[in-house]
Amino acid sequence: MATTHTARPAPPEALPAQPGPPDAPSGTIRYWAAAKAAAGTAEEPCTGHTLAQVLDAARHRHTGRPEFARVLARCSFLVDGNPVGTRDHATVRLTEGGTVEVLPPFAGG
Repeated sequence: MATTHTARPAPPEALPAQPGPPDAPSGTIRYWAAAKAAAGTAEEPCTGHTLAQVLDAARHRHTGRPEFARVLARCSFLVDGNPVGTRDHATVRLTEGGTVEVLPPFAGG
């Protein structure tokens, strides 16, 4: 009796960290709701000294998804759980192993 084997799909490879400045902290950028749909992923690694650097690298990484930049422009951000608010993104420093949460506007507020 012959047995058949079904080939398993290869596990997805980890995404490389987004390019950032040399010796920049690395962490994770998480996308929520419409930002997740626009990015095509829930999260990915990132590197950068500032929120501005990480967001610039994310825009570059997702140039093939034009909706991504439009959604990102309307988002608010948390860095390590702290709201960024209206601060200039170039002044928001990131830490090694930190997390950037990308939050699009939600219905009702």
